Amino acid sequence: MNMLRVTPDISIAEQEILVRFVRSSGPGGQNVNKVATAAELHFDVRGSLSLPGEVKDRLLRIAAGRITSQGVLILDARRFRSQRRNRDDAVERLLALIRQAAVRPKPRRKTAPTAASRQRRLDAKRRKSRIKTLRRTNARTEQEQ
Repeated sequence: MNMLRVTPDISIAEQEILVRFVRSSGPGGQNVNKVATAAELHFDVRGSLSLPGEVKDRLLRIAAGRITSQGVLILDARRFRSQRRNRDDAVERLLALIRQAAVRPKPRRKTAPTAASRQRRLDAKRRKSRIKTLRRTNARTEQEQ
């Protein structure tokens, strides 16, 4: 069983990845109409035995637009004119997504505003209030004239 190393801790069995080849669009003349070179990679995120639960959850969130309702991630690779290069490209993109999902986000520590920042905010509010008050009195005196 061949394993693809994603991170030092995570490896994926190649059997979990299904690659289909379909006809590509775009330039290439008759070759495009005859040869199926575009790679369509399918990876069952929810059913994967290789990925830890928290990595699965993050991957489902990161790649939400490319995941079916059954939890299958579909990547389309049609950049190159050969099946092998498109397959390798799709696998690399899958590994990059999993590496991104494997990074645990840094927990946010709640902080309170400093006394100086609170004071600046209040000063700005007072200034704004004073400007608006002056506008009101100027508008009344102009209407009376």
